[in-house]
Amino acid sequence: MTAIRLHGAGKSYSLYRHDLDRLREVLSGRSRHQSIAALHPTDLEVPSGQVLGIIGANGAGKSTLLKLISGTLQPSTGRVAVKGRLTALLELGAGFHPEMTGRENVYLSGAVMGLSGQEVEALYAEIRDFAGIGEFIDQPVRTYSSGMFVRLAFAVATCVAPEILVIDEALSVGDGAFARRSFERIMSFRDAGKTILFCSHSMYQVEAICSRVLWLHSGRVIMDGDPAQVVTSYDDFVQGGALPPAPGAQPAPSPLPPKAMRSAAPGTARIAEVRVATREGSGRPLPVRSARSDVTIEVHLVSDPALPPPSLAVVFTEADGRMISSAGTVNDGMLIDRDGAGRGHLVVTFPRFALLKGRYLVDVYLLCEQALHTYDRVQGAAELEVTQNGLEQGVVTLPRHWQIGAHRDPARALGVGVG
Repeated sequence: MTAIRLHGAGKSYSLYRHDLDRLREVLSGRSRHQSIAALHPTDLEVPSGQVLGIIGANGAGKSTLLKLISGTLQPSTGRVAVKGRLTALLELGAGFHPEMTGRENVYLSGAVMGLSGQEVEALYAEIRDFAGIGEFIDQPVRTYSSGMFVRLAFAVATCVAPEILVIDEALSVGDGAFARRSFERIMSFRDAGKTILFCSHSMYQVEAICSRVLWLHSGRVIMDGDPAQVVTSYDDFVQGGALPPAPGAQPAPSPLPPKAMRSAAPGTARIAEVRVATREGSGRPLPVRSARSDVTIEVHLVSDPALPPPSLAVVFTEADGRMISSAGTVNDGMLIDRDGAGRGHLVVTFPRFALLKGRYLVDVYLLCEQALHTYDRVQGAAELEVTQNGLEQGVVTLPRHWQIGAHRDPARALGVGVG
């Protein structure tokens, strides 16, 4: 079953330079406004029970999309269909009346949500206990602290047992203890098979909670799919990378077409060919499984036979050029063999590739025997798209060994003398 369906739904606003331009437009029949699209016409289907994450920079159209689905905005084009009771955590407590008590606002909010007085009465004790604001429940909400205000609003919004829950940066509210309880409540909705739309700037929470992620940019859908892939592409973009190519676009050609293995000019050396491979597949980007795939880099080179054997270095960088790791023949004590024409061939393998999820470029450098002078370089010889199991954070996964047991004196456990 489909819980949410958008068919060409979009939202735009008219921007007038002067207030009188509205009247002039009506009288003259000529447009005097600039149309600004907060969300371009969008098609979207969300099956019942799916947890859809929505990511993007500020102004990308995320809140507009959620408000269209929640019914607080009407689309300028297209239509939106929602099946099931929906509760939206957009602006917590936006409907509270400051002069009314917390108790009165609970009943008011329930009525706005379409609940009868008896239904609100049946839920009131649970709402009061979950909010945990004590005797302040019978005080005007204008006397509440900001923490008390959002706690009551969150309790009201989530105690209604909705079939569809829309969350806009409101996963955890209040102090530490209440934040944990609010998080656990959201997770209980997910485990119960509720449909959830979750908008957040926390990529870790998005990847941990969601089964699908939608990336919006300038009011358009950029990517829609597996959380790890979409989050990785978005992180690359935030770090200065380009937007992903449009669907159906051809992948970028390899930056290094094979060269003929002719001899090098006197006093020089050059890279003839670079091949990067894994068992996961081929293409650009090259798929890699973190801590599972072996990455193999094969290099053919040619150099002036009169020169000392050159050295070679491999560098892994992020899209913004930041160096992540490197390896070189000089540092590893390896000597490149050549034939009489100065041609050489070497293969370096990185077993159980240690970098965590992300996109990385492979740069190859051909250097002098002391790795000081650069003869030739191939930047972006390959692009690696690393995926991983689990939610380990950072850049690299380090080997480790755990020992878990009951509490022990740290000094005795480490063999340190005591007393």
